[in-house]
Amino acid sequence: MERGQAPPLHWRGPWILCLLPALVGGQPLAAGEVAYEEQTVTGVRGRAVELSCGPAGASAAPAVVFWSFTATAGGSGPPRAVAVGSGGEAVVAPGAGTLGRVTLRNGTLELRELRAAAQGRFLCQGLFPERGRLRVGYAAILLRVLVPVSKPFVRPTAAVAPEGAAVALTCAVREGTEPLSFSWQHRQPRGGPSASPAGLGGSGAELRLTPANRSHAGWYACTVRNEVNNHTSEPVYLDVVYGPDEPAISVEPFSPEQGGFSAGEREDVVLSCLAPSNPPSRYVWLHNGSQVHTGQTYVIAAIARAQAGTYTCLAENTHLHTRTQATIVLTVYYPPAGSPSCSALATGDLRDVALRCRWLGGFPPARLRWVGPQEEEEEEEEEEEGVMGSSFSMATSIQPGAATRNGSSFSCLASHPALPQGAACGTTLWVPAGGPSCAAAATKGDEYVMLRCRWEGGTPPVTLRWHDGGGRALGDPTASATVLVLSADGSLGGREFVCMAAHPLRAAGAECRLRLGKPDPSPRCPPCAAAALPRPCQLCPPASCRTEVPELEAERSEVAVLEGSEARLACRQRGGGAKLGATVAWYDAKEREVTPGLAKYWLERGEAWVNLTIRDADWPGDGGIYRCAAANAVGSASLPVRLRVERYPAPPNVTISKLRYTRARTEVRLEWRTQGTGNLTGFVVQRRQAKKPPRRVPGPWETAAGDIEPHSRDRRLGGLDPAVVYAFRVLAVNHRTAGHPSEVQTPAEPPFEAYPAVMGAAAVGMLVATVASFLALRCVARHRDTLPRLHDLLFRT
Repeated sequence: MERGQAPPLHWRGPWILCLLPALVGGQPLAAGEVAYEEQTVTGVRGRAVELSCGPAGASAAPAVVFWSFTATAGGSGPPRAVAVGSGGEAVVAPGAGTLGRVTLRNGTLELRELRAAAQGRFLCQGLFPERGRLRVGYAAILLRVLVPVSKPFVRPTAAVAPEGAAVALTCAVREGTEPLSFSWQHRQPRGGPSASPAGLGGSGAELRLTPANRSHAGWYACTVRNEVNNHTSEPVYLDVVYGPDEPAISVEPFSPEQGGFSAGEREDVVLSCLAPSNPPSRYVWLHNGSQVHTGQTYVIAAIARAQAGTYTCLAENTHLHTRTQATIVLTVYYPPAGSPSCSALATGDLRDVALRCRWLGGFPPARLRWVGPQEEEEEEEEEEEGVMGSSFSMATSIQPGAATRNGSSFSCLASHPALPQGAACGTTLWVPAGGPSCAAAATKGDEYVMLRCRWEGGTPPVTLRWHDGGGRALGDPTASATVLVLSADGSLGGREFVCMAAHPLRAAGAECRLRLGKPDPSPRCPPCAAAALPRPCQLCPPASCRTEVPELEAERSEVAVLEGSEARLACRQRGGGAKLGATVAWYDAKEREVTPGLAKYWLERGEAWVNLTIRDADWPGDGGIYRCAAANAVGSASLPVRLRVERYPAPPNVTISKLRYTRARTEVRLEWRTQGTGNLTGFVVQRRQAKKPPRRVPGPWETAAGDIEPHSRDRRLGGLDPAVVYAFRVLAVNHRTAGHPSEVQTPAEPPFEAYPAVMGAAAVGMLVATVASFLALRCVARHRDTLPRLHDLLFRT
């Protein structure tokens, strides 16, 4: 039973209404004046609500009031008493606590911590004093209890869904008075303000994503409202997996061309691949079908021409097990080796000049064009072909000699995609001063007569050709110098020979004449002078007129030696060319003439042979093509000989098998063994400090022992600092090279030899115990009277 403000009245049920007249103290009732009221009150569960009893406008509290309750749902039984009050006294019925915390004050029923079971019809019956009389009043109150909305939660059909699948999200709430309204908020995965998912299917408590796409991924929350309150759920993440899409490949530096991209040799090329995917794609790079890199970005440092080809970016979604790929063609441009070379030759019956520019190799071939002396730089940039046209690898321009001034300069401009600055070479056309000079000389034994004509210099060189007195051409035209070899015949005496010289820039030709002396009737055949035969000369018996070009042969066309050895290259002349006094010379691999007195080379000469010895052959510097060259008045010849310098075989690998300190830690005992076969001449032991302060680079290796015999496999090394920890390694060496070093090891501590010490201590202990026992026995024997019991115990017979 609950208590009101006054002492409690014992509860007897609804029949207490019969006692109402007695409770009012015998006051008269106005039974004909009864007031009836009906109203609806709304309360919220958990909060407080007050229910008033009495007619409207009543100023005094009822003298007696009785409250009853009938539930709206759950049955049609009789009303249940809630509370009754009289004046300042109030009694709450048992079981009223199911409605809330009930109190009754001045006829007003107050329900605190209102419960949902309180929804129903409350009936108030009371007697109200009015003008000295009691008036009966009835009030029927329909109480509507509203339940606040609980915090909702979102339940997706799948937390991770593939793109294109149907996904539904349900907003569930445990309780709340209807009607309920639902609203949804969507936030992108990377943050940002929440927004209503406009355009998505479904309404109310269910949100349908049919089909789901990548824009649907993110955080979802729902808000539920009723007329009491509203609540928003915790966000739930919906992950939409997709992809990978078709990859997009970007190349830096960006240089697109038809069908792919290009880069210059030795450039740093960065290939990037992007294929949108969730989860992010795993990227694999393929070069010509072979895997070369894993990752989104592939950096090719100093790209080489061998790295040109197709590059494929393979993107894989590890969750969906799907793959896509994209392929590009990367072309690597590289310029030709060296630089362009320019030359000028006489052509067109020696009236025109052919300007030739040559630069072979490269990819693509270099673009070459000739530029005349009067062409402006602006015209070079604007005109694609140039005044003289352009071509690839080789360019030729024909200049009329009559229209070209002496000293005119021409340039060959080379352009290549891999050379931003380009390259150039040039030549200047000019005519040498003076004129041709002629001379005659006899060979050994006066068998032949050589007519020499020379006019050096000029670009292009002057073209010379011998003619006889009748204007008939003899021999072929040559540049700068020509030699005509005639058989020493008696018919040469008195004959005249003319050397004709022509140059495209010279309108008129030039010549020099040479007349040979008449034969002497004397039977003797004196030697002719080396000059132009100033006196008559008896020429020797006739022979056929032929040119004798030197012919060379080598003992071996290829010589192979080990480094450090001597290489001998032999070359000699053969045939009739040796009779014309040819000079023979050797040229090294760098096209430098070998002269006597060099420490590296040693020359041996004979009448028709020259041998070259290379001392202490070095690898690879001394290897290459050596050339034996010979030249005489008629012509020249050259013979290549390849020298191959080979390295000594590498020595075998070494493994340390034992490394241990001695007892004093000033020496170590080192043992090792070899693995495999190889050329071996000895071993070298190196050491350095094993422990260094932090952030210090280890010190260099020092040679602890060298010149170790090849059959040795152990070494004792002294002179160590006991406070320093050393690291050792062993290398096998041969005549010229060192093998791969062994693993680095630090010495082990010497074994603890405690057995002798223990045995010694035991022996000493036994000896001391024996002596002590003997002395004790002797003392007991001497002091029989002092220690009678001990004496009898030890010496009792």
